[in-house]
This record gives sequence, structure tokens and C-alpha cells, in this order.
Amino acid sequence: MDPSSGFSSALQNAVNAVSGVLTDYVLVTVLLIVAVVFTVRTRGVQFRMAGEMLHLLVKSGKRDNDRRQNDAPAHGNISSFQAFALSIASRVGTGNLAGVASAIALGGPGAVFWMWVIAILGAASAFVESTLAQLFKVKGDKSFRGGPAYYILKGLHKRWWAVTFAVLITLTFGFAFNSVQSNTISDALNASFAIPREATAGVLCLLTLAIICGGVQRISRVSEIVVPVMAIAYIVLALVIIAMNIGRFPEIMMLIVSN
Repeated sequence: MDPSSGFSSALQNAVNAVSGVLTDYVLVTVLLIVAVVFTVRTRGVQFRMAGEMLHLLVKSGKRDNDRRQNDAPAHGNISSFQAFALSIASRVGTGNLAGVASAIALGGPGAVFWMWVIAILGAASAFVESTLAQLFKVKGDKSFRGGPAYYILKGLHKRWWAVTFAVLITLTFGFAFNSVQSNTISDALNASFAIPREATAGVLCLLTLAIICGGVQRISRVSEIVVPVMAIAYIVLALVIIAMNIGRFPEIMMLIVSN
């Protein structure tokens, strides 16, 4: 037996064991506890401020349209709606399809209930995270810069932690997340329309390059067009499926709750 093969297998088993403990127990428990604490401390901000959220999104969209009509410079800023679209773009995707299907397959119908609970409570965590990003953002040459690395550095004064987070999140988004998304897209197109995976990869690379090279302004402009279409299509498709199976809807709801 090749010694290097045995070492690789042992290393993979160790990583899987640590990953299983972190994702199955530590991460879920900590996220739930933090979400509950933030919900209590903010007095249910995800419920109280829902109307204000919609008001600001509509107001921002109108202001952004007026600015374009008047040809006024944006000064590198993005509107609230564009920021919202950027956030939705990172949340609606493979995880909402393959992730939910995997959760139901592994945990049964009851997994849907706990996804509802975590989504509702987790909204408070998202609000706090976004607020911290606003409080500790810094002004760059063309736009503001912020996020967890910045509020870890400026709020907690932990430079080593901020640098570690920045490096890990760059590797995660640059390699892991993009690989999952692009692999899912290429597999779906290949299975449905026999489009070669290499062709899909090439097109995705070119489109991504064209968008990200324009900076956050171009990313936000593309997102405010693409994301609403994607989100609306996602919701409409879900409603159509519910309508097609409306006779079984009460049974499904009881199954989810009882499990």
C-alpha cells in the first residue's frame, strides 16, 4: 500500500470528523443561540421594522431612478435596493434548491420546519451583521468598504482575527462557493440540453470577469436587474408547484409539523 495514499485517507477522515462535529453540532447550536439573543435584544427587529424596510427600498429605488434621469453622478455609492439585490444574490441559489432537497432527504419533512425557524430568527443576526458593517465601514477611492473583517478589526481590535477571516473568506468564495455554483450550472445544462461542461465554464468565466472588473458599481447594477427576475421566477415557480398540488397542501403542512 502506498504510504502517501494511507496518509491522505487518514487526513481526509480527520477533516470529515472535525467538519461533522462543527457543522452538525457547534455551528447550528451557536447560530440558534445567537439568533435568539439578537431577536430578544432588538425586540424582534425582523418583525418591527419590516414596514420600514419596504419603505426604504421603495424610496431608494425612486431616488436612484431620479438620479439617472438627471444624469447626476453616483459618486461611487449604491442604493439601498442595489445593496439588497447584492445580498439576495448571495442567498438565493444552489443552497435553496439542492440544499433543501438534501436536508429533507437526510432529516425528513421536519427539516423544513427547522429551516423556517432558523430563517425567521436568523433575520435578526443578519440585521445586526449589516448594522455593524455600516458602523465600521471606511471610505475608499470610489466606494465604501466594509464587512466582518472591518468590524472585527475596528470594533474588536483583533487584527489577527480580521486578517484570518479575510484570507479564509477569500479562499472560500474564490474557490469553494464558485466551484459548487458553477458545477451545478454546468451539470444542469449538460443533463438537460447536452451542453458541454467546458463551454458552460468558459461562458461563466467571461461573464464573471466582465462584471467584477467593473467594481462594486457594475456588480450592483447587474444585480438589481438579474436578482429581481431570479427571485420573482423562484417564488412564482414555488407557487405554481403549490397550486398544482393544492389538494395535498394540508397533509404536507401536517407532515412537516408532526415530524
